[in-house]
Amino acid sequence: AIIATVGAIFGYMGGATQANAGIYKNNAAIKKTEASNQWNYFQSKSTKQSLAEMSRDLAPGDAEKAKYQAKVDRYEKEKNEIKLAAEKLEADATAWDKQSDEQMHQHHRWAQSTTVLQVSIAMAAIALLTNKKWLEIAMFVAGGAGVLVGAAAALHF
Repeated sequence: AIIATVGAIFGYMGGATQANAGIYKNNAAIKKTEASNQWNYFQSKSTKQSLAEMSRDLAPGDAEKAKYQAKVDRYEKEKNEIKLAAEKLEADATAWDKQSDEQMHQHHRWAQSTTVLQVSIAMAAIALLTNKKWLEIAMFVAGGAGVLVGAAAALHF
């Protein structure tokens, strides 16, 4: 009963970490999409800047050249701001991906510990039915191993 209780707790923790990993991966995908949108916006500003540069170079008078140069300068400033926002979103996406990977690793540890504890429970039942002392000892060893793997999961190893 004690092993089954510990196994149930470890099973719950495994499910929770798996759910967290999914949420974090979803957040990463959202940030990647937002970053892609920013890079598309950056590209549109680059295109406008190129057109303004061409217009400036082809403009007949100094007043016209100055007007287009102001646009070129504005687009360059806007591009730099957009680039910073896109890079921050990419960094956020990478951080969410890393958290998701960490949660999946922890989930696997919880699943491993739960599996070993389930084997231990099965061994306990067989040991009770057969009165085999070696099987009872093996059950305690397996149960201890399951608890150790669960401790590794709790400590993020």
